Amino acid sequence: MLKIQEIRELIKLVDQSSIDEFTFEHDGSKIKMKKHNDNTGSVMKHVNQEVQQAPAAVQETVQQAPTAVAAPVAVQAEAPKSVEAASTENLHKITSPMVGTFYAAPSPDTENYVKVGDRVNTNKVVCIVEAMKLFNEIEAEVNGEIVEILVKNGQLVEYGQPLFLVKPE
Repeated sequence: MLKIQEIRELIKLVDQSSIDEFTFEHDGSKIKMKKHNDNTGSVMKHVNQEVQQAPAAVQETVQQAPTAVAAPVAVQAEAPKSVEAASTENLHKITSPMVGTFYAAPSPDTENYVKVGDRVNTNKVVCIVEAMKLFNEIEAEVNGEIVEILVKNGQLVEYGQPLFLVKPE
């Protein structure tokens, strides 16, 4: 099941690409996006019908999502920026350089490298991403303050996935 943030990113990628239609199916759920469609009502109806046929957990997630997520990409592009997007624009994202497992501390019995509110510098190790039994220390890349930790300890992360939000100094 996709998270709302991942769905928004898909919308942005489809909007920036030259494709007119995109369909994504995974574990019984389906997301279909179309660009440049004058009949937005039918697209919304189509998406809502698919949500009703999806598993209960997917239905709940999509029903709680902002309307712009289910709307065609062209409508999303014209909508004003959300408060969440505006508040994170000036923050630096520390992203995962690889696919692996996120660890917030060097070992289970020690404290986390950083927590929300900590000040970091470019050389400060903020976490470890383990891939194929290699433990890679991830540095902050920027001077600033940790505003949010976006993943949980032991969570699998993808290449380029944001791990931390840092308010640069």
